[in-house]
Amino acid sequence: MSEQVSSGAEDAARERRAKRYARLHRRLDLAGWLLNALLLVLLLAAGWTKELRDVAYAIAPARPLALLVYLGMVGAIFELTGLPLDFYGGYVVEKRFGLSRMTLGGWVKDGLKSLGIGAVLAVGLAELFYWALAAHPATWWLVVAGALILFAVLMAQLAPVLLFPIFFKFRPIENEELVERVRRLAVRSGARVSTVLEWKLGEKTSKANAALTGWGATRRVLLADTLLERHSPEEIETIVAHELAHHVHRDIPLAIIVQSALVVVSLWVVNAALVWATPLLGFRGLADFANLPLVLLVVTGVSLVALPAVNGYSRWRERNADRYALELTRNPQAFISAMRKLAEQNLAESQPSRVIEFLFHGHPSIAKRIAYAEQVQR
Repeated sequence: MSEQVSSGAEDAARERRAKRYARLHRRLDLAGWLLNALLLVLLLAAGWTKELRDVAYAIAPARPLALLVYLGMVGAIFELTGLPLDFYGGYVVEKRFGLSRMTLGGWVKDGLKSLGIGAVLAVGLAELFYWALAAHPATWWLVVAGALILFAVLMAQLAPVLLFPIFFKFRPIENEELVERVRRLAVRSGARVSTVLEWKLGEKTSKANAALTGWGATRRVLLADTLLERHSPEEIETIVAHELAHHVHRDIPLAIIVQSALVVVSLWVVNAALVWATPLLGFRGLADFANLPLVLLVVTGVSLVALPAVNGYSRWRERNADRYALELTRNPQAFISAMRKLAEQNLAESQPSRVIEFLFHGHPSIAKRIAYAEQVQR
């Protein structure tokens, strides 16, 4: 009895700590969103965006180069103003809760990598966006949407081999018995897996994770070293089965379809906003890149409105994946113990409020996932 009381007290203490951690990150996310929104409104209301456009054209008269200069100036403003929040949330908080294993230098290095990749993608997207506005003023939003959808399809296949290795190291798993167990599971699910790799996540965090990434020849199972250290082969098998379910249920192409629909709607709303606001705010036509703050405000607004629906869709797919994993492995006890370990290792809220789960969570709560497995077990 005393051991059960002690365990219950430890679980309650962990849940309180997890709630503090999640609440702090939600507040930081909200603060970051408000800061960005305020900057975008100021750029528009004070006319700064048009002044920056004029400076950009004075430096580089050709439109593509002027846009590049403008993006550099605006990007610098946002990066510098957001840096304190990024540092506090991404480094200080993770250290405080004992989750980060990164040195300050390592955090800065990863930040610079992210900044570089993000800058390249942002410049490419912006150049495409304003080229389409100038060349196809009536249908530009369809042109841009089509390009973004194609890019999403390509990245789903190429990201595991092009982007992931920039941030993480991977190596073959030495435990051949575990690899064979995973391969047998993949065969039973009908998934083609090219390789099973150890994901060196432990160099940066104590959190655990697993993933099935890529399509076709690039599809691979990634198991974090932090997962391999603390989870039994049976628990790992249930986690991999959940990831395989996303392949069986075609969740990646379905997610691309959902995101594509959101992109089309967002760009259509942007088009309507630009048509309305161009004379009101004194822009030089739809293709005037001084309207970028308005574009970002509209896209952010549409994304926020759609967020509960997108998360609800995601939770539905994740519930289906849990159901498939339990059917494939027929080991609900391993699933339950894996969920409990992941909650502890990742400091995840087991029982968030209904409102928080509805608004912000793309997965069902740990408590609900465990409760479902316990029903199967009975």
